[in-house]
Amino acid sequence: MSTGFTPVITYALIAINVVVFAVTALQAGSPVDNDRGSALFRAWALWPPAVADGQLVRLVGSGFLHYGPLHLAVNMFALWVVGRDVERVLGRSRYLAVYFISILGGSAAVMTFELNAVTAGASGAIFGLFGALGIVLWRLRQNPGPIVAIIVINVVISVATPGISLWGHLGGLAAGTAAALGLLFVPGWLHPGGSPASQRAIGWASLGAVALLAVIVIVIRIATIRENLGL
Repeated sequence: MSTGFTPVITYALIAINVVVFAVTALQAGSPVDNDRGSALFRAWALWPPAVADGQLVRLVGSGFLHYGPLHLAVNMFALWVVGRDVERVLGRSRYLAVYFISILGGSAAVMTFELNAVTAGASGAIFGLFGALGIVLWRLRQNPGPIVAIIVINVVISVATPGISLWGHLGGLAAGTAAALGLLFVPGWLHPGGSPASQRAIGWASLGAVALLAVIVIVIRIATIRENLGL
């Protein structure tokens, strides 16, 4: 049965990821080795020293790059499965904010714990949506057990598989979970019984606080890396 809701943001995000992948594949002359020979991939992949040198686009752009078609397919399938439900509950604007905050959270974690790694992929954002879905289920008083199990399995895979950015995943998970908590629970904790407008304002302020925290971590790491590298 149709709910009448079309998850246009989820579809748009998938489309953007696919288009970016196609550009990198065309530039590299190969869909499998698209990270080699692609100017866009070189410009957007998250490498902390380059970010510290002023290439801030990598903090977000890296979330739209993928290493080969399998990496893209796995992430886009996960985004399609999880994103639709989160978008339906949070609404398009709040969902989009949680998505980008999750990217920032993943980038902040990489900047902190994976200084010499070159990372890319939507996984940080998707882990953030996993966490957000868990909070949504909790808010709706439904069993969050299945999504918690999925998170645990994926964290174990991240630990066990070489070349996967564990900290990018964990940073995205933490940011997305905190953002959803801010939206769905903090307004009731701080201002129970408040008007819908005040509840929305507190929710957005909570989102801003999570984003600001990620930005502060990134700024501190940039300053530290610049000092260490003598930039």
